[in-house]
Order: sequence, then structure tokens, then C-alpha cells
Amino acid sequence: MRFCILGLVEVQDERSGLRILPTGAKQRALLAALVVRAGHEVSARRLIQELWGGHPPANAANALQIHVARLRRLLVGPVGQGTDEDTRQPWIVTTPHGYTLRLDPAETDAARFRQLAEKGRLALSHDPGEAGELLDQALALWRGPALQGSVLGDICADEAARLDELRLTALEMRCDAYLRAGRHGEVAGELAELTSQHPTRERFHHLLMVALYRCGRQAEALAVYERARHHIRQELGVEPGPALRDLMVRILHHDPALSGAAGSRPTAGAQPREAPARVAGPVRPLGEELAQLHRRIEHLQHEQEQLLRRFYELTGAPGGG
Repeated sequence: MRFCILGLVEVQDERSGLRILPTGAKQRALLAALVVRAGHEVSARRLIQELWGGHPPANAANALQIHVARLRRLLVGPVGQGTDEDTRQPWIVTTPHGYTLRLDPAETDAARFRQLAEKGRLALSHDPGEAGELLDQALALWRGPALQGSVLGDICADEAARLDELRLTALEMRCDAYLRAGRHGEVAGELAELTSQHPTRERFHHLLMVALYRCGRQAEALAVYERARHHIRQELGVEPGPALRDLMVRILHHDPALSGAAGSRPTAGAQPREAPARVAGPVRPLGEELAQLHRRIEHLQHEQEQLLRRFYELTGAPGGG
């Protein structure tokens, strides 16, 4: 039996190939909460809160018992040790304060996803081809949004948020692996969709810019930066982070390091400029220090204006603002 929460909550009987799907929102939410907390007691009070929130029925304890009894009948228990095939132990057991699903958390599709994603992460730096395959396998386990149709309370809501974030991170790593393996043409279209679905997630924009640049589409790569900047400023009220800004400059300057399969991670970039060595000498007056700092700021502002002018000339985008 495999308990699945990466999509609609269901139980897959691996021997018969049957799928067991609880009917009704309360049944799904109950099973989902028990799977999320598999192997641990979940108190009756917590389950009542999960199913009914702040508006439980007058006989909430009895209503919960009825839902548990129905769920027990739905599930076929594992064979008890030393018993014949027809004698089963229940998956859901009653505990002093609530209920426990007798399940190793490793027996869920979510655990399998985490395992494959972690293997892919570890392989990313030295074997991007293998990393891409592992991450493809991990993402193939998803059938829809995590705990779909089962999120009524905090137990499932918190877990769904964690799993959805892990899925986005796995997508980022998979696209990164494809770029490292020289498969930029295959991933550019998917990244375009991901940037549309997640307009403030800078990593997707970064990867798309690299993919387009390697496909010989420099102007389009720079246009991605402009769209990302617009969304981030509009929705978050801030400028894009230094990694995305640095990539835009590197694309404008045709940085040779961007052309290869290696070094496509957002954190990878041009080497930082070395700071000027400190020269021993007398301490200058504060006024001179401030004047020099002001001149340096003006110089940097001038450089930024020149880069932006070149950017708008290449992309045909309207002036900044």
C-alpha cells in the first residue's frame, strides 16, 4: 500500500493495482492529516480543529469517530505477523488521546519525491545529466497540487505549502541541470511558462535568460530581465536582486562564461572585482573621505545609466522608470 498526497489524496494497493479514494471533503482531510503525521499520534482535539475549524458540530467527538470508522472500513489493513491472509491489522489505531496511522513516513509518495530530489541536488555539480534524470523522476510523482481537495486546516495547509515550495525548487534544479548539460533549447519553453506562472521568482527568470542567450536570442534574454524587474517592482516594491542584475550586465557584455554548459547556476557569475589594496598613510580628514565617496557614487550612477541606455537600445523597451 502506498499513500499518495502529491495531488488528490489516495491510497494505491500495489498488489491489486486498485486506487482507494476517500469520498467527501471531511474523509479526504482526515486521511490527509493522518498521512502527514504518519507514525505519530494526532489528538482528537487537533483533528476536530482540522476538519471543522472554529465551528465544530455539537457532537464533534462522535462525528470524528464516525469518520474514522468509515475510513477504517475503506482501508485494507496489512497482514498481521503470524496470521493468515484474511486476518488484518487496522491502519488507523486508537491511542489514549486520538489516532495514529500505522505507516512509516517513508512509504508515501512525498517521501519518495524528497529522496529523488535530494539525490538530484547532490549530482547537480558533477553529473548534470544524471541529476536531470533523477529530478525528472521526482517531478513525475506529482499528479496535481499537494493534498489537492484536502486542505481544511493547518496540518494540511502547512504541509501543502512546504511540498509546493519543494516542487518549485526541484523544477529550478531540473532546469539548471538541463542548462549544465547543454540542453538549453529543450528547457527554454518550459522556463517561459514558469516565469509567467511565478513572475516574482527570480531564479526562473535567471535560468530563462541564460537559456535564451545560449540559443542566440540576446534581445529576448534582456527583455526577460525587464519583465522581471517590472513585476518585482510592482508586486514587491523592490529592485531585482544582485544575481539577476549581474546576469543582465554579463549578457550585455557577451560574457564568454555564459556560453558554456557549466556555470549556469544563478550564484555563478563573473568574479567580483578585487578591492583596491589599502595603503598605509595618514588618516585623511572626514570631509575628503566624504567627497571621494560622493564622486564614487556619481561614477557608479553614470555607469548604470550607460548600461540601461544600451539595454533599451537592444530590446526596444521604453525608458526606465
